[in-house]
Amino acid sequence: MAGTNLNDEREVRSTPDQTGEVRELVFHMGQLAARFPTDRRYAKNHMWAKPSTATDGFRFGFSAYAVRLLQDVYFLEWSVDAGAPLVEKQAIGAIESSKAESELYAPINGRLAQFNGNLLSDPSGINVDTYGAGWLFEMQGTGEGLLSHDEYMVHLQKSWAIAERTIKGQMNES
Repeated sequence: MAGTNLNDEREVRSTPDQTGEVRELVFHMGQLAARFPTDRRYAKNHMWAKPSTATDGFRFGFSAYAVRLLQDVYFLEWSVDAGAPLVEKQAIGAIESSKAESELYAPINGRLAQFNGNLLSDPSGINVDTYGAGWLFEMQGTGEGLLSHDEYMVHLQKSWAIAERTIKGQMNES
C-alpha cells in the first residue's frame, strides 16, 4: 500500500520508522493529510480504538479523518451514563464544531466504562491531540466489528468519495 495512488486526490502512504516498521498511514483528503497510527483498530464511524487494560476493553477517539471534516470542535455532550450497556450504532451523545453538528454513536457492543472528563469542560483536546489526550471514552467489549488499519483505509476511500461529493454539492448551493 506504500505510495499507492488511488486517484489524483486520494493517496495512501505508509511511513516507516528507523527500524523499517510502519507506525502510521497517511490518507490524503484533497490538500489535507490525515494520519493514522497502525497500533490501533478503527470503527466505521471514524473512531480509533486502542486496547485498554484498565477497562478490559478499548479507549476510543475520533480518527484524524473525522477531525479534519469536523474542524474546530467546541461542544461535546453525552446522553448516556458511565456503566450503561451499549449496542453498536446506539446514540450516545452529540458534538458541534465549526463545520457540523452530529449525533455520536457507539462504535461496538459493550459497556461504557468512562468518559474523558477533561473534554466536557474543554473539547479542544480533540483538535489538539487526536490520538492522545483527545480520547472520548472507554468501553468494555470484545471489539468485534472493528477494522484493522488497512481495512480502515479501504473504508476511507469509499467514505471520502461520498464526503467529497457532499462538500462540493454544498459549495455549489452557496
